[in-house]
Amino acid sequence: MRIDDPERITTAPNGLAPAQQPQWRQDFPIDWPLDEYRSRRDFTKLLGLTSLAFVTGQAWVVTLSTLRKARGRPPLLELGRLEELAVGAAKQFDYPAKGDACVLVRLAPDQFVAYSQKCTHLSCPVIPRPAEGRFYCPCHEGSFDLRTGQPLAGPPRRRLPRVKLERRDGCLYATGLEGGLT
Repeated sequence: MRIDDPERITTAPNGLAPAQQPQWRQDFPIDWPLDEYRSRRDFTKLLGLTSLAFVTGQAWVVTLSTLRKARGRPPLLELGRLEELAVGAAKQFDYPAKGDACVLVRLAPDQFVAYSQKCTHLSCPVIPRPAEGRFYCPCHEGSFDLRTGQPLAGPPRRRLPRVKLERRDGCLYATGLEGGLT
């Protein structure tokens, strides 16, 4: 580096000589050309750290995915006796874990459906309206078909995750999920 290199010599923005500069500029000098300088080593460190951050993020996603798959089958949950729920009535329950709100609806004497109670748009709780044949999301006026969970109106574009049901000895059980909970 040459001393007389014009890109390496700091000049004040007002163009005055260093002795004529205000006191604050003398107290806090900034060498602008050197301030913007990055060595190849610094640039390589930056690239290495950025790459490491991306790799760590991807490893975290893979780890979470592996842990979710390692949980295995969802638990078997007894929802109650068949005669406890009247036709057109609904019952709320948590499945597969506490805090995962789901709702069971009896459509006919021998027909039950259960879905996640979280709207697939922004996870607002959906309200069953059996008389209208739909689930209603009050947050954005969305609605889902009561029998299939498919969106009927509003912003939701994905169906509600369905809870698999099974009858055993006069009782109704939740046995798994079709589609992931949002």
